[in-house]
Amino acid sequence: MQVLVLYLMVLFATPGHAQTPFASFDRASEPVLNDPHDLTIGPDGLLYIADKFGDRIVVMDPDTLAVVDIIAAGQLPFVHDISFGPDAKAYVAVTGRDAVAIFAFQDGRLVLENMIGPFARTEGALAHSNGRLYVIASGTGRLFAVSGTDILAVTGGLFGAHDVAEALDGSIWVADNARQRLVRFSPDLEQLQVIEGAKYGFIGPRYLAVDDFGRLVVADQDAHRVLLIDPVSGNLLGVIGDGYPGIGPFKLNNPEGVAVLGNSYFFADSDNNRVVKYVVVMN
Repeated sequence: MQVLVLYLMVLFATPGHAQTPFASFDRASEPVLNDPHDLTIGPDGLLYIADKFGDRIVVMDPDTLAVVDIIAAGQLPFVHDISFGPDAKAYVAVTGRDAVAIFAFQDGRLVLENMIGPFARTEGALAHSNGRLYVIASGTGRLFAVSGTDILAVTGGLFGAHDVAEALDGSIWVADNARQRLVRFSPDLEQLQVIEGAKYGFIGPRYLAVDDFGRLVVADQDAHRVLLIDPVSGNLLGVIGDGYPGIGPFKLNNPEGVAVLGNSYFFADSDNNRVVKYVVVMN
């Protein structure tokens, strides 16, 4: 009965047109991952995936979704997030160590350089274009703004929050999954905006990305959906997933991470242990 109620909430939360998929299924990787979480496009154009129970970073070709490299296998317990900064370094939220691991490229491959912390239950890490690092410590519900090893600002009330993403104007979006909402902050962590309400049908938004038009691509894990939202109007522009866990085109099973590359969208189809790719056909 509980599953049926959740499905009906998702199905009728928004007008019918908003349920239209915002992109077309392109391909899926082989199920070679182990509960993949967030993912991002690196400065080399490859897709980097935080493979949670693999305790590693998996690198895929974004065109074929074939694995091309494995980084730090077994060294990143319960890894959740990865973000590349303007310095081309990778900042990785290593939940099992309450830390952010910093990797630098050497001979075209990421090598561990340093770890900073502690941040209790590190879930999200954003290497911002302003040079700061923003870190979610979901165990204490705090979001930190960090420069080097110095904490510049902190805000709270975000228990269990996962991801941090940079908007086009430099403000910061947080997936506040426990409170079923998205929150936007200034770079100095002043709250600016909240997106929530029945029309989105949020059950557990975990990770999000911002596309080239400033729209939010949000993985609502517990609803088995990915939503496209205009944060200015608040309109829900489309949905991929129907509220039921599954496998196949337009079906997702506990989606976690999202990444955007031009007209391509990549989702961590976590409980199917794979990455899926959707595209918008351009005329």
